Amino acid sequence: MQQNNGLDKKQLISLFVLSAVMMAFMYYFQNKQAEEAKITEQKAKTEQKVNSTKPTVAANLSAPVNAAAVKNVTLKNELLTVEFSSLGGQISSAKLNKYSAYDKKSDKHDLPLYLFNKNNSSYGFQFKDKTGKVFNTKDLVFVPNVEGNSVTMTAQISGATIQYIYTLLDKYTIDFNVKTQGLSNLIADDKADFNWNYSVRGMEKGRSQEQTHSEFNYAFNNYKDADYDTNGFEEPKETLNWLGVKQQFFTSVIETSTGFVNAKGTQESIKEGEFLKKFNFDGQVKLAGNELNQNFKWYFMPLDLPLLKSYEGKEFDTILPLGWSFIGTLNRWFFVPVYNWLTDWGMAAGWVIFLMTIVTKLVLSPVMYKQHKLSAMMKVVKPEIEEANEKFKNADPLKKQQATMEIYRKAGINQMAGCLPALVQIPIFYALFRFFPNMIDLRGKSFWFVKDLTAYDDLIKLPFNIPLIGEHLSIFAIACTIVILIYTIMTSGNMQQPQQEGMPNMKVMMYIFPVTFFFFLNTAPSGLSWYYFVSNALNILIILAIKNWILDEKKIHAMIQQNKAKGPKPEGKFQKRMREMMEKAQEQQKLQESQKRKK
Repeated sequence: MQQNNGLDKKQLISLFVLSAVMMAFMYYFQNKQAEEAKITEQKAKTEQKVNSTKPTVAANLSAPVNAAAVKNVTLKNELLTVEFSSLGGQISSAKLNKYSAYDKKSDKHDLPLYLFNKNNSSYGFQFKDKTGKVFNTKDLVFVPNVEGNSVTMTAQISGATIQYIYTLLDKYTIDFNVKTQGLSNLIADDKADFNWNYSVRGMEKGRSQEQTHSEFNYAFNNYKDADYDTNGFEEPKETLNWLGVKQQFFTSVIETSTGFVNAKGTQESIKEGEFLKKFNFDGQVKLAGNELNQNFKWYFMPLDLPLLKSYEGKEFDTILPLGWSFIGTLNRWFFVPVYNWLTDWGMAAGWVIFLMTIVTKLVLSPVMYKQHKLSAMMKVVKPEIEEANEKFKNADPLKKQQATMEIYRKAGINQMAGCLPALVQIPIFYALFRFFPNMIDLRGKSFWFVKDLTAYDDLIKLPFNIPLIGEHLSIFAIACTIVILIYTIMTSGNMQQPQQEGMPNMKVMMYIFPVTFFFFLNTAPSGLSWYYFVSNALNILIILAIKNWILDEKKIHAMIQQNKAKGPKPEGKFQKRMREMMEKAQEQQKLQESQKRKK
């Protein structure tokens, strides 16, 4: 191997050329940087001259906030404790004095309940000055002055005065009066943007359930209409009278005297931690003579139906999600009054649910009787149905269906009578589905081993997390699943199996339902699981009573024979439509087959 003792001639030439090129580049860029520096310096001098004649908005806002200048003041009544920060003149803390938040460590509601606290909320008005620059009242330092139950926050900016006057009223209301003077000298717009950023903090045991119930609510059309949103909304045409951020049992609402226009809200779920969701709202308020002189109100309320209704004309009761239309009416005028009436007797919440279930079942008992009578009648004609199925085994499925319907018609059996009871029970089922997770009177109420009827029971805790189940097993959910399975076995015996190919086996579907329903109940409010358990247990008792003491199969058989002797009953409108539809389908099928043969 030859040893390298130094640079040869070619290498020296290459090094010289490379050095010359580098020196040329350095000289070029040095001159360019010097020219750029002169241009930048000249621009800075020009901007300095121009800025000396402009309002010093940016300079005021960019100045660092002196921590010593930021002060907090507090107003308090029997129900609310509110703290105001001089930074932004905002409500920095809102505590509901008579309620507590859930503490995971103690598994109890024993923490102070704050809707606003520790910078989880920030709001302010955003303006654009005559040069196009934007400033927000969130960045201003206000000077507080407390007089009785009112605090006045005052900020100065480039000769303009902005005042926030907060007054703590009765119940859960804070009057928020905004006044400006000299603002018209700074801005040219006839509107201001109101921004509210709010991260809601978890206050209940069931995180996923509380997160699901956290959403926007708002009223518009002069309080005549209300709506809610779980993902995000835009209302470019409507004027919002108030906007609220609702959690499972509490809400924070801001109301404006003139309304928010061009309103837009976004929300984002937070997977873990102390916060559930992040809400952002933007809306515009109109100015009069380029001055903002308007009245607003803040409300920090529990979602208690009588309380919400006491604010007449506000439509705050729409925030409580008891259901739409008939469902909501059923809850507001039946279940809530019945619950309140029973609790007035000093009865435990769990036993109130028990009695409410009995009342519901008594109301539905005539419907259930008709349903089981139909089931018994179908059991009697079952051999004839099986005979018809065997006869038309290889025939057209439509012919088989027509033969089955003819047997039912001769026997005087109306299949639609079996659908009616199910349809009647659906509104009640959904009403109670809405009632239990949203009834604040059930919050924190214990029953047997359950500590809170609005949260799941986790007496059986698992050492690991199971998908779709979590880290616990609910005893009420397990008991409810078992009872539903027993009820399904008792009621599915007479169910006719589908004869058409490709149709699902309904018996199998009915057995699968209780098992899949368990995954929902395991994280659902234990009060809801307790209701379903009692309801299905009563269903079993009612079925046994109907079968053993009320319905007589021999009498039903004799009745069917009499119906056959009389001849088939006239077709009802629904039966006639079904027959006509089947005949049309049969004709179309024959036409398609004939066309295939021709081809």
